[in-house]
Amino acid sequence: MTSNQVLSEIEYNVVGKRPVRPDGVDKVTGRARYGADTNQTGTLQAKVLRSPFPHARIKSINTSKAEAFPGVRAVITAKDLPLASLSKAELGNEYAGLKAASDHMLASDKVLFKGHPVAAVAAVNAHVAESALALIEIEYEELESVVDVREAMKDGAPLVHEDLRTNDMGVTADKPSNVATHMSYSTGDVEKGFAEADLVLEREYTTATVHQGYIEPHNSTAFWNSDGQLNIWTSTQGTFTVRASVANVLRLPVSQIKVTPMEIGGGFGGKITAYLDAIAAVLSKKSGVPVRALMTRSEVFEASGPAPASWMRVKIGVKNNGKMTTVETDMAMDAGAYPGSPVMQAIVCAFACYDVENGKVDGYDVVVNKPKTAAYRAPGSPQAAFAVESLIDEICGQLKIDPIEFRLLNAAKEGTRRIEGPVARRIGLVECLEAARNHDHYKTKLEGANSGRGVACGYWPNRGFQSSVVMTVNYDGVVSLIMGSVDIGGTRASIAQQTAETLGIAYEDVKPTIVDTDSIGYTFITGGSRTSFATGWAAIDAAEDVKGQMISRAAKIWDTSEDDIEYVNGGVSHKSDEELKFSFKDLARQLATTGGSITGRSSVDPTGEGNGYAVHIADVTVDPDTGKTDVTRFTAIQDAGKAVHPSYVEGQMQGGAVQGIGWALNEEYFFDDQGKMMNPTFLDYRMPTSLDLPMIDTVIVEVANPGHPYGVRGVGEAAICPPMAAVGNAVAGATGHRMRSLPITPGKILEATWENGKG
Repeated sequence: MTSNQVLSEIEYNVVGKRPVRPDGVDKVTGRARYGADTNQTGTLQAKVLRSPFPHARIKSINTSKAEAFPGVRAVITAKDLPLASLSKAELGNEYAGLKAASDHMLASDKVLFKGHPVAAVAAVNAHVAESALALIEIEYEELESVVDVREAMKDGAPLVHEDLRTNDMGVTADKPSNVATHMSYSTGDVEKGFAEADLVLEREYTTATVHQGYIEPHNSTAFWNSDGQLNIWTSTQGTFTVRASVANVLRLPVSQIKVTPMEIGGGFGGKITAYLDAIAAVLSKKSGVPVRALMTRSEVFEASGPAPASWMRVKIGVKNNGKMTTVETDMAMDAGAYPGSPVMQAIVCAFACYDVENGKVDGYDVVVNKPKTAAYRAPGSPQAAFAVESLIDEICGQLKIDPIEFRLLNAAKEGTRRIEGPVARRIGLVECLEAARNHDHYKTKLEGANSGRGVACGYWPNRGFQSSVVMTVNYDGVVSLIMGSVDIGGTRASIAQQTAETLGIAYEDVKPTIVDTDSIGYTFITGGSRTSFATGWAAIDAAEDVKGQMISRAAKIWDTSEDDIEYVNGGVSHKSDEELKFSFKDLARQLATTGGSITGRSSVDPTGEGNGYAVHIADVTVDPDTGKTDVTRFTAIQDAGKAVHPSYVEGQMQGGAVQGIGWALNEEYFFDDQGKMMNPTFLDYRMPTSLDLPMIDTVIVEVANPGHPYGVRGVGEAAICPPMAAVGNAVAGATGHRMRSLPITPGKILEATWENGKG
């Protein structure tokens, strides 16, 4: 049984309700069009030849046999990309960035991970394309690879990039390294804090590479028209990001590229990076017709961006009463083949749940021979939470302090300054902890042998960034809402709700549509827990524009000053003549004769996104004979600021919890001693299903975000931060063994049992 609760502060007419989603009918009836459904006239099928080695030098490529194969219309390699004809001198400071982006699309001199694209073929069908791939002759010089972040950081490790030197707090190292960047923040006096502590614990933790696990594989269809216009249809979290990526690699002006978003079958951050779009585009240019590229499931695992593996050292000092005196961490995350892991986010989030005077955080961005890492729902924060919250649980055990009371004693609140500097505005962590303490789950006694209960907190800063919206009032009073934010988790509904609330009209009278990059102003990705906040803000702003224009029309009809008219409850009325009033629809019917349509528009870059906090409670039972862990009860509690559509908020909370449970217990990229992934299928990459899980109870806490008109906070990411630690803490309670490496597999539990002489 699931118990969904909303602890609400403010009630609105539309915001906070649970209307039907606008895209629901098309999706349940199969009419919704996803990326693979794109089929332009004369479309060719593309296949990509990928490296069988995690690290090798490309000595030669011969594509002549593939080009001559019947049915093949185009074959490309890195030589067909602009980088091949541009020198370092011509590109200047752009060279390194363009080389990385171009080589990520199609490797030029070296392959850096198994699955790295080397060549691509466009043919009349997929079977012909696959046959042609087998005819491409490539001579490799295999090189030693490194896939473990700790090994990669050692002196003498195989170098992924011979010319990469560490940027250490702005100072460039004098010799090559796999450590791309070292970053550090501190506050207070860390050593003094440790000296004042009654208890100091220090531990190391590791997590494995994991994938977002979206159901729909990557896809792209491109048509490079003879007039120079490039059209791309793809499933993406950010059409403008795809446009910018392709423009960069192909050296095109962005105005020459139009990206049309298709429906998206899951992303979780993994569909921000553009993998196939430039490849399909160049094949289209060479063949003169549209080209469609689709990844197989194995290609998704081996060649798209997973979340990084990590190594973390955490040290915390506390007084006997549980008050934290100081905190410290070193965190290293693998970036995959190219720099850019989310280690910055990890160190920022690590201690963000706590108000502590002294602290120091250090992060290391490390390249290895794996696919380039990508965002995965609060990138970096789940790993950091696993380490910090696990150590806090161990401290609570030694001090014999209730884990929620410990967290309440140290919880971040309004005015808390984080280690890297920002000061919290009004936040809801304390309210989430109190909701957890008062929940039936926490108050119910844990029963059964080999059972344990774990608690953990999680944090994500949320994001704002740019969004654009245009809305038009039709003559029947229905509002057409056009936006550039791709809908993954219900943002068509949440943005339409904010529009309807602002205009004072029915939700059913707002019709949201997501459009291509030529039809709307720049809009940042759907990610970072930003869309309902930032694009919602743009919709509110555009609705206010509409309201002002509606007042102007009424003033024209009544031949009076606009100052005499007010917009109230979805209509306009004269301030002193109560007989002069129009409902929204009545006034809309007169737009044609008073100046034509009304269009409201807004492009915003809002700040004040508000921080997201979550608290999770997990119960587990561990079989002492097999080491198998079953999650028997789970409750997710989260501050949503204001849940625009509570059902979708609950879905985000439950989805994040389930993904975190999989990360905790099952999921990992498994590599052989050569650095090759051995489990690139859903059969062997073990994601939890409904049969592996209890119902996830949810409690939505609403502490209004002062940075948004309706108090909205992003909710998509904080939910994945606590579950790994909550489950790990529960396993420790059930077995008496603290597991510091994820996933917590049956084998690891049995090994820990045997090592402690209990097997």
